[in-house]
Amino acid sequence: MEPILEIESLRKYYGKLPNQTKALDGITLQVIPGEFLGIMGSSGSGKSTLLNCIATVIRPTGGSITIGGKQIQTLKGTELADYRGKTIGYLFQNFELLDNLTGRENIMLPLSLHGIPEKESTRRLEQLSSYLEIIEILDKFPSQMSGGQKQRVAAARALILNPGLILADEPTGALDSKNAKALMEKLSGLNRDTGATILMVTHDSNAASYCKRILFIRDGVIFHEIRRNIPDESRQTFYERILKVMAQLGGGSANVF
Repeated sequence: MEPILEIESLRKYYGKLPNQTKALDGITLQVIPGEFLGIMGSSGSGKSTLLNCIATVIRPTGGSITIGGKQIQTLKGTELADYRGKTIGYLFQNFELLDNLTGRENIMLPLSLHGIPEKESTRRLEQLSSYLEIIEILDKFPSQMSGGQKQRVAAARALILNPGLILADEPTGALDSKNAKALMEKLSGLNRDTGATILMVTHDSNAASYCKRILFIRDGVIFHEIRRNIPDESRQTFYERILKVMAQLGGGSANVF
């Protein structure tokens, strides 16, 4: 199967020698359609920089990022807007919902920006809001929602344009254990039931245990990889394997079991 995402020798350096910081120092990886891939590492390891390079928030120093046969560094204008809006969906740690819009309006905004017809927009909204169990809060403003509700609304917004790749940046970071577990079960279900491709950055071993494969980053390079032996390996066993690797990084975990 052809990869949906290919990253080759990706580098991101800050500053000049001799005080140069190498946030990414030659990252190479592939993501296969339908994969749920986790990126883990301690604070400052480069994992969020990697995600932001893929999202075109940060411009890399060198290397290439290819999605759908196109190097994203070459995209401009309409192509770049379509990439950011349709090819990828971004799920932020702090939700990034617009406070003056209801949940429904936040979710529907990308559809209106990209000219999706009203009938199709309504169909997608109904389908996603039912799956994510947010029907009853669609007409509430973010200030009237719990953290878990905000993140599920944000997830609907990220998914509403049917992106080929979902980027999740510490999606459980602002949630308590109950809401973190609920969100991860929804993301895992989307991956399992619809084949959604998810690339998630996290420092939380419990959240990562929902992934199928994990890459561990240290000092801007990939130093280890583990895969969950599906369907034979339980999530608990995979979690324990993750902890052993994270112990080498000084990483921690929140309890979402």
